[in-house]
Amino acid sequence: MRAHASVLHLDLDAFFAAVEQRDKPSLRGKPVVVGGVGGRGVVATASYEARRYGVRSAMSTREARSRCPHAAFLSGRFHAYRSTSRAVMEVLRAVSPLVEPLSLDEAFVDLAVATDPALGGLGIEEVTAFAEELRGRVHEATGGLTASIGVGTSKFIAKVASDLDKPDGLVVVAPGTERDLLRPMHVSVIPGVGPATAERLRRAGIHTVADLESVTLDELTSLVGRAHGTGLFHLARAEDDRPIVAEREAKSVSVEGTYDTDLVDRRLLEALVTRQATEVAARLRKNGLSGRTVTLKVRLHDFTTLSRSSTLPSPTDEAATIARLARTLLGDLIDQQVTVGGVRLLGVGVSGLADWVQEDLFGPDLLGTADTAASDDGDDGDEPADAEADDVVLPDRAERSWAPGHDVEHTTLGRGWVWGTGRGVVTVRFETRDSPAGPVRSFRVDDPELTPWRPQDDGGEEASDT
Repeated sequence: MRAHASVLHLDLDAFFAAVEQRDKPSLRGKPVVVGGVGGRGVVATASYEARRYGVRSAMSTREARSRCPHAAFLSGRFHAYRSTSRAVMEVLRAVSPLVEPLSLDEAFVDLAVATDPALGGLGIEEVTAFAEELRGRVHEATGGLTASIGVGTSKFIAKVASDLDKPDGLVVVAPGTERDLLRPMHVSVIPGVGPATAERLRRAGIHTVADLESVTLDELTSLVGRAHGTGLFHLARAEDDRPIVAEREAKSVSVEGTYDTDLVDRRLLEALVTRQATEVAARLRKNGLSGRTVTLKVRLHDFTTLSRSSTLPSPTDEAATIARLARTLLGDLIDQQVTVGGVRLLGVGVSGLADWVQEDLFGPDLLGTADTAASDDGDDGDEPADAEADDVVLPDRAERSWAPGHDVEHTTLGRGWVWGTGRGVVTVRFETRDSPAGPVRSFRVDDPELTPWRPQDDGGEEASDT
């Protein structure tokens, strides 16, 4: 624990939805839902206007539509999210050399080593005034987005504090008051206490952090295991000495997809797994990484989620190797008839990462499969590494040119965004961030004057329908 409240956690409010509202004037102040727009889509972010109707992250798009049918349901635009995130991180790195991004929309900042002269000292009043000014800088740099900030003596406390006054809030927890803050809260406020652990604790009569604080270490380890119990024991007492690390090391690389219909055909499932393995291998190579453990994630028709893993003697970045292991794991589930009711989600991941590869240990001659090299950019259009799967028709995961929310440009009407599409027609609202709410026009999907628009310097992927 630090002597001063010098750990700052910044969290951009409803980030994806806020970016869409910023860039689409007609959606400002209205419910917006970003995520998969298909029948099996999942909500990535909901604006606060949509949250009032009960829409939340990780909810199925189908349920979100039933709760808030008048919301704008949009596919993601990662080029816009990335550029906005970069602007925020630049602001934070100008404050302190120690900035630890957790995702596109949140980061820890170490104020104890801050180089910004505006901070002055680490007293509560000085830190509060500085954090308030920082929120203003972020608002300006992002073109109007708001951020919630928490400041405390540790990462845990700063993260809890940033959630207390959302949106556009600021909470600074004074040293010595951490336990008083935590005690009335539900145990789920502690990292690592998910539904299963919370239920186990509930059965033992532990509901709040105060309840958890009264339990001995031996009792906790008997309930949830030694490693997990030890962590809960310390966090319940606000004891957290984790440092802020400027460069966070990736723990795994994974690709997954959610599908519009339950998949039961074995060859199709194997082809999808092979394609995902190829994408994972491409991402590993692009980042100069390899990994030892291949994991297959399967979500069944009834939302039961299973995972199976296999570990190699040495790390690899070979698509054929990763695909072979992933197909073997899938085959075990199929042979056990676990997937008989259908599969709605598949994912392949590699963990146990390293920055080297033992090239010849698992070469294609030992694998007995066609070694199709993955492209450097992880293009979704790569053929599967397994030649026998080439004739299988895969569900369409190509970039949808007319996905709702995506940017387009017309030769005479200028830039706009896709409002909707169907029956060979695409409807566009013509407006940009700096214009008033614009007119709506419809065109044939093959109209040569209408084209997708992307920033010239952006080569990233759009959000997939997951």
